[in-house]
Amino acid sequence: MKLDRKNKLLIGLCVAAGLLILQLFSIQVLSSDFKNEASSQSTLRVPVYPRRGVIKDRNGKVLVGNKQCYDVMVTPKIVREFDTLEFCRIFDVDKEYVQNKFAEFKANAKRIGYQEVVLLKQVSKEKYTEFAEIKGFDGFRCQLRNIRDYPFNAGGNLLGYVSEVDADFIKRHPGEYRPGDYAGRTGLEAAREQDLRGVKGEQKFIRNSRNQIEGPYKDGLEDIEAVPGKDIVTTIDAELQSYGQRLMQHKVGSLVAIEPSTGEILALVSSPGIDVDMLAEIGKHYKEISENPYKPMFNRAVQASYPPGSCFKVMNGLIGLNEGVITPATAYPCSRGYHFGNHTLGCHAHTSPLDLETSIMMSCNAYYCYVLKNLLENKKYESIDEAMTVWNEYVHSFGFGEKLGSDFPAELGGNIPTANYYNKIYGKGHWKANTVISISIGQGEIGCTPLHLANFCATVANRGFFYTPHIVKDSEGVEIDEKYHEKRYTKVAPEHFEKVVGGMYRAVNSPFGSGATASIAQVPGLDICGKTGTAQNPHGDDNSVFMCFAPKDNPKIAVAAYIENGGFGATWAAPIASLLVEKYLNGEIRDERKGLEYRMLTGDIMWKVRVKKKK
Repeated sequence: MKLDRKNKLLIGLCVAAGLLILQLFSIQVLSSDFKNEASSQSTLRVPVYPRRGVIKDRNGKVLVGNKQCYDVMVTPKIVREFDTLEFCRIFDVDKEYVQNKFAEFKANAKRIGYQEVVLLKQVSKEKYTEFAEIKGFDGFRCQLRNIRDYPFNAGGNLLGYVSEVDADFIKRHPGEYRPGDYAGRTGLEAAREQDLRGVKGEQKFIRNSRNQIEGPYKDGLEDIEAVPGKDIVTTIDAELQSYGQRLMQHKVGSLVAIEPSTGEILALVSSPGIDVDMLAEIGKHYKEISENPYKPMFNRAVQASYPPGSCFKVMNGLIGLNEGVITPATAYPCSRGYHFGNHTLGCHAHTSPLDLETSIMMSCNAYYCYVLKNLLENKKYESIDEAMTVWNEYVHSFGFGEKLGSDFPAELGGNIPTANYYNKIYGKGHWKANTVISISIGQGEIGCTPLHLANFCATVANRGFFYTPHIVKDSEGVEIDEKYHEKRYTKVAPEHFEKVVGGMYRAVNSPFGSGATASIAQVPGLDICGKTGTAQNPHGDDNSVFMCFAPKDNPKIAVAAYIENGGFGATWAAPIASLLVEKYLNGEIRDERKGLEYRMLTGDIMWKVRVKKKK
């Protein structure tokens, strides 16, 4: 039957109506998208912040815990007149602050809409309880927060701080953070942020037509529980860290201690540092800290590049032995220094000539000038460029000149010069050993961090290998990278280490008056082996440097102390490092060394360090 135009139109309209009804049924009954959108207009989603993971020391002591506080939230759109004076009394804030905040909310009313915004941060549980008992504050709510608590002073530079994320941080971590979230920004808090932060949860509440909360949405069935952060067990010894900080008070520099058999960092002190009392309220103290001319936020232990000074003589001695340019019996003369042309690299008065062990014991400059000259002008290499490249490879095998790969953030790589570097400075073929002779005693273009120096000392203690230094241990739910359990061997054969260890032992344990440079570090029964350094400083007095380990056999601790403008290595660095070793191995300081301890604890040499003070 042929349909006329009218029937065709009628059928078409029926089909269209049917499709429309089917689509509406799908949207309203089968699809949850529009349901969710509609419900979102009548529900309030409140984030539930997880407990941040606790940070503990190697013995289980809590270095960073949590305590409860509250943020006062407000929905400006539904706030009516309230008792401003009563509000200010409860929370101890100025009336002007509250008025200014609400003026700000009003100016941004269109953007804020019915959203909640923060009015006050981190108010105490006591203030929250008092506020919760008073009526007349419609549109206000308190949201539970956990903030950091510091039961033990383990140093702000080591632990780091947590603060609210800003727009730049959110942009660098897309999808991970929202305004109002907190994150670790420095130190361990930043290094282990992924483990410590946990996962946010969410609560839903029903809102009526006046936007007032009436109760949980679906009796809380759609709420999401927060997942607490993982606890972190560090390698740090809290008591040792605290003692190291006390020793470094009123001094500028760093103190690093490592367990040679594992590479675990026992203490990492940067001075001056940030006191833990300031960390929980970093926002309040940030300006004061950032404007301090001594830069307490700058972690000198891993970020400062210093010349290692005479500690580096041990390196050149080891390379010389392995290359065969010297033997333990090789002796060189010293007449108040090394003389070349019209120049002299000076040295202090001591007996001459000296063999290898005695040169380490007395820290002879001339001896290592001869060693470097023999290394770089070694006839088995076709050119000084090739010899310099070999020397550079030896030094790098000990971890110098590159980031060690520790799990601590912002680690600096330091600098070890290359043949190409000197070719650019002097021209290819226009330099020789005497041109760069200062690197023989750890000066010139050599730069390293105190962490590098402590790791070098641990490598010597181990007789030729080290574990990458690290600050977090394996624990329940937290596994560290396998690389921290792997030995890293140097290019120097193990048998050559005993002779330099012998020299380091004699430097500390020889009698006073023998010419040994580190007798002040001697502790009966501990067999400390050490090497002093006095590193030249263009900005005032020399830097005082000392590295040591103990006991001589089966060593338990290796330490590097670096004190800016401290003068001779034996003046400040050696006493401080040896006290740290004694405290760790014996648990207390011997009576006869109490006077030395008092002098180190109370000594103030910060005034020697030149800083630019803001007017």
